[in-house]
Parts: sequence; C-alpha cells; structure tokens
Amino acid sequence: MGQSTTIKPPLSDDLLAALQRKTFDYFLYEANPANGLVADRSRNDSPASIAAVGLALTAYPVGVARGFMTRDDACARTLATLRFFWNSNQDTDPQGTGYKGFYYHFLDMETGRRVWQCELSTIDTALLMAGILTAGAYFREDNEDEEEIRKLSEELYRRVDWDWARNGGATLTHGWKPESGFIDFRWEGYDEALILYVLGLGSPTHPLPPESYAAWLSTYRWRKIHGREFLYAGPLFIHQLSHLWLDFRGIKDAFMREHGSDYFENSRQATFVQREYAIRNPLEFAGYHESSWGITASDGPGHETVLISGVERKFYGYLARGAPYGPDDGTLSPWATVASLPFAPEIVLPALRHFHDIELNLDNPYGFKASFNPTLADGGSHPAGWVAPDHLGLNQGPIVLMIENYRSDFLWRLMRNCPHITRGLRRAGFAGRWL
Repeated sequence: MGQSTTIKPPLSDDLLAALQRKTFDYFLYEANPANGLVADRSRNDSPASIAAVGLALTAYPVGVARGFMTRDDACARTLATLRFFWNSNQDTDPQGTGYKGFYYHFLDMETGRRVWQCELSTIDTALLMAGILTAGAYFREDNEDEEEIRKLSEELYRRVDWDWARNGGATLTHGWKPESGFIDFRWEGYDEALILYVLGLGSPTHPLPPESYAAWLSTYRWRKIHGREFLYAGPLFIHQLSHLWLDFRGIKDAFMREHGSDYFENSRQATFVQREYAIRNPLEFAGYHESSWGITASDGPGHETVLISGVERKFYGYLARGAPYGPDDGTLSPWATVASLPFAPEIVLPALRHFHDIELNLDNPYGFKASFNPTLADGGSHPAGWVAPDHLGLNQGPIVLMIENYRSDFLWRLMRNCPHITRGLRRAGFAGRWL
C-alpha cells in the first residue's frame, strides 16, 4: 500500500508564479543568443536540442506577457533563431544541420552542426516547428523585425517535406540518417506524435495524406485501468507534449468520437491513474503517496542493483518510465506533474506543495529538480533521496507553458488562430467546439 500523508494546502498562486519565473530562466541562461540554440541539459558540454529550441520559441511570448523579458529581447532572440535555421545547411552532408526541412536532434551549440551521428528527427522537428509557428502567430506588430519573423516562420514550415518522412509507408518514420537512410521504427501506437501528425497534415506544400493519420489511429489501445477508461500510454509526457500548443477541449477525431471522449479528458484520466498508482504503490517504493507522483521519461540514479531493506532494487539512467505497467524504479519527476496542471489542478496543486515542502528547489536556479528517487537515499536524511543533477530543456518548457495554459489559456488561444494548425486538425477529422 502507498504511504499515507496529510494533504497540505495546495501551492499558492504566488508560489506557482515564482515556479514559472524560475523555470523560464533556463531559456535565458542555457541558450546561445547569437544563433538561438538552447542546451539540451544544464551542463557545460551539452549540445543543443532542437526540441528545446521549439520550447524556447514558445516560452518567449509567455515571458513577454508575464514581464520576464522585454518584447524587444524576445524578438531579437526569436529572429536570431529563425535566421539560423533558415540559413543553415540543408543537404545530405553528415556534418550539416538538416535536410528536407527537418533538423538533426542534437546540434553543436556554437556551429549548429550535427553531433553524435544523431538522427534527422521527425518528432523533434515537429516540436521545433510548433515553436516556430508560435513565433509567427505572436509577433504581429508592424515593423521590419516582426515582419521578418512572420516571413521566416512561414517559409521554415513550408520547407518541411512531411510526406517524404513516410518513406513510402502509411505512418511516419522516426527519422533518417545520412549514413544509413530511414530508421526502421515508425510512429505507431498512441504517443507524443499527435502534434507531428497535425503539423504534417496541415502543410500547404508537402502534406501527409489523410490515410496516414487513419493508419496511426488504427494502432491505438483503449484500456480500463484502476476503474478509468482511456487511451493508454504509460509515461505522462505522452499525454502532455502535444497539449502545450493544441487546445483539445471539446474537439474530437474519429477515435475519440467513437469512445465519447477527447484528448484533454483522456489526459485528465491518465493523470488520475498516475496518482492512483502512487497511492497503491504495488512495488512499495519510498515516497509514493497521494501528493507524490509523476512517472515519465526522465533521468534516474543510474544502472545499478542495490539491496535496500532486504529487497533487491534495480535502478536505471535516462528511461521512458511509465505507470502502471512500468518500467518503474522509484524515480518521480515533478516537471511531469506540473505539466498535468490544466488537466487536473485539484490533484496537481497539492503535489506541487509537497515538492516545494521537501525542498526540491532549494539552492536551485531553475525551479524544481528534474527528478528524484526517495528509495535510493544513500544513507541521507533528505526525503527526496537521490536528486538529478541536471535540468533538461525538454523538462523545463512544459512547466512554463502548462502553467500558462492553466492560468490564462494564452498559448491555446494564440494557436487556435494559426491556419496551419486548424487545417491540420480538420484534415485529421477533428470537429467540435472552437474548431
């Protein structure tokens, strides 16, 4: 059974605002303002992640609206970013930056060239393009810089050859490498690729065919878990990433119409299942309870097996953890809990109070620590146990953006007016409410 705890008052508005502000700083200080690239991790040798860049481009308008940065600074950073991606190498050069409008997952922070022989990533390019379209939707003032942002945003999106990335199949591939061609894996089964398919369908130049989306839907799994029926995926991030930009409240595709739900409600159910899993705590990890939950893709203590209180525990490094079917090694991720805030504030806010009370942001410049594992205490007395040393851009962005969607619907309202988004949703078969 899960550990019982007294539920304390939820996080106050002031503390929530402070968390958003501190987390936002990642995109100010872990970035190269000359080219707009944002570090994957908060360590000196980290390359840039194009997904982190997409999140930064989305966060800058929030920063302006909340007074975290000036509009001029946000405009300058955005313009530097878009100019870099527009002018960067787009061919089959293994040391280039991208090809066919897509970009390599990790880039050198200074040169912008591919590192680690990483893949030309379809999902990470989608997250980058979501940020680029956000910039185009936000910077609408009548001056040369903002006009250039709008122009580059449009051209960068139009350049992506989404249809090419199917490699002749129905569903999208995960990516491509100049050394070996397309990756064997495809985006099938419910996952974070919802934003990828919507952007691909919405393209005015190289769109996915509607049957590509239908093929993806055919791989879904509807489940009943802990008394709740929903479209299953184990890690919380899958239920969150597309929602950073897309307002799914009340709009439904064919699958959701058949099941009488929508993707927003589905994420709400997944959030409650995560909390219920922590309460039941079948593997009896330390620190799991009704206000301490959140299992997702995250750093972990590392690959080791340790005997703890007579039980052999196996721990992992970076891994897509999930609930209730695992993998689970006792590692919790506050960022994943925060990113469910719009779906279920009544259970998220008390959890955030708990994370605050166990000092997960103590002596920490960027808000809550990315992940922690109370089971692996290393003989210490701190209730968090092992704590991740790094922040990741992919973790920080959802905190800033979902706090804002909870507080004001700002990004959802902005992106509802993006014609490429609405076109993609309609081509996917979505209808209802605001659409």
